[in-house]
Amino acid sequence: MKAGFFVFVAGIVLSAVPMMAHHSFSAEYDSTKPVTLKGTVVKFDFVNPHSRLYIDVKDAAGKAVPWELETANVGNLQRRGWKRDTLKPGDEVVVTGFAAKDGSHLAAASTVSTSDGKKLFVGSPDNGAPQQ
Repeated sequence: MKAGFFVFVAGIVLSAVPMMAHHSFSAEYDSTKPVTLKGTVVKFDFVNPHSRLYIDVKDAAGKAVPWELETANVGNLQRRGWKRDTLKPGDEVVVTGFAAKDGSHLAAASTVSTSDGKKLFVGSPDNGAPQQ
């Protein structure tokens, strides 16, 4: 009886935990829509399952347009030399990647170039994205 109750409670608890399914590159991003974005870092979330970079990109009228850029997970980034403070708010960057299929200001980042000339790879090597 106790085992059955434990399984029941565990099932209830686990069903309340949000589940995030991993998605392939092609589920969300368009390999025929490469983007190059020059902007200012607003925030860098060094988290799993995918780190996120938020930048403001000036449009033709000079208005800041917020972009969200998906990068690799923390482990992949750390193996490439990234740290939590690699990018800080106010840093100027150029990001290459691929735009979201839905036309939003979301992209899968491939590289980030910093103002000091460093070019950093940020994509996941096994996500199905085209090689740049």
